[in-house]
Order: sequence, then C-alpha cells, then structure tokens
Amino acid sequence: MSLLKEFTKGFIKENTVLVLVLGMCPTLAVTTSAINGAAMGLAATFVLVMSNLVISLLRHSIPSKVRIPCYIVVIASFVTVVDLVMHGYLYDLHKALGLFIPLIVVNCIILGRAEAFASKRSVAASFVDGFGMGLGFTLTLFILGAVREILGNGTILGYQLMGQSYEPILVMILPPGAFISLGIMVGLKNRFLS
Repeated sequence: MSLLKEFTKGFIKENTVLVLVLGMCPTLAVTTSAINGAAMGLAATFVLVMSNLVISLLRHSIPSKVRIPCYIVVIASFVTVVDLVMHGYLYDLHKALGLFIPLIVVNCIILGRAEAFASKRSVAASFVDGFGMGLGFTLTLFILGAVREILGNGTILGYQLMGQSYEPILVMILPPGAFISLGIMVGLKNRFLS
C-alpha cells in the first residue's frame, strides 16, 4: 500500500471512531467543546505517532512474549510527556481534559496500532499510519465537539455563534448528547461515505 493510502485511510475508510469504534471513552467524555476534542485528538496523535516510531524501530529487538508490556511502557512514556507539557503550558485545558490524558495509555487505538501495524512495518509506514490515524481521530473529535458546543452552548471555540435569543439544547453538552451526536455522525458517514 502506498504511503498516501496509509495516510488517508484513517480519515474515512478506517476511521478509528466512525468505523472501528475504538476510543469511545475519550470520544464521548471530552467532546463537550471543539477545543477539548481537538486537544484530546492532538494529544493522542502525538502519542500514536511517537509510539509507532519507537515500536517500529524496536520491533526486531522486542521478544514476542513481552511485546505488549514493552508497548505499554513506550506508550506510557509519551503519555507522560504529553501530560507534563499540558500541565505546564496549557493548564486550563489540562484541567478540562482531566483524567483522560493519562488514560491515553490504555486507549485501544494506540495499543491496537502498535500491535497490528507498527510491530510489523517499516518506520516510515508506521509514522504515516500513526499520523493519518491520529488526524482522523482528531478531526472526528473536533467535529463532534463543535456540533455539541454549537447546539449545547450556542458557541464555537468559545465565540458566540447563535443570537441572544438562542435557547441552548442542554442535553447536547451532557453524556446523552455525545451518544446522539456520535450516532448521527456514524449514520451520516454510513449513508454518504460508504
């Protein structure tokens, strides 16, 4: 498969949220706003790309019996970097995302790509795969967060979008709104992009 196909498959064809239904915990929990969705997606993208690179580089050195614990140590190292950088430089965003930043360690998207792809492919292909899958995840979380923020608050990226007379649909910023929005997104993807 060409590197371009590897890169683009994460946007629609193998989108981790809309097709593979992976990473549902952060997808549903942090997408109360577009900025939260984008931040979580970018954090996961960084971890995915870097862990794919390292795992691909070490794939011939890691014994098969301890590969999963080794992958988790690599992933946890990059999650720690993201957590500390966000805590130091983006404190309010770090506070908003809360526990979901450290939980990237157990995100099945990251571990799944390590096991299914990076452990078997070249460094270049693993980088491109991680970047494409991560951007697809980020885009999905951003769109989901934007829809929920617009309908639930009448804002987008913190800016007032709807007029003063707009009555926010409170359920959209609550957990049921996440399920409703995601269900509609999956339905639209299946109807128009399959």
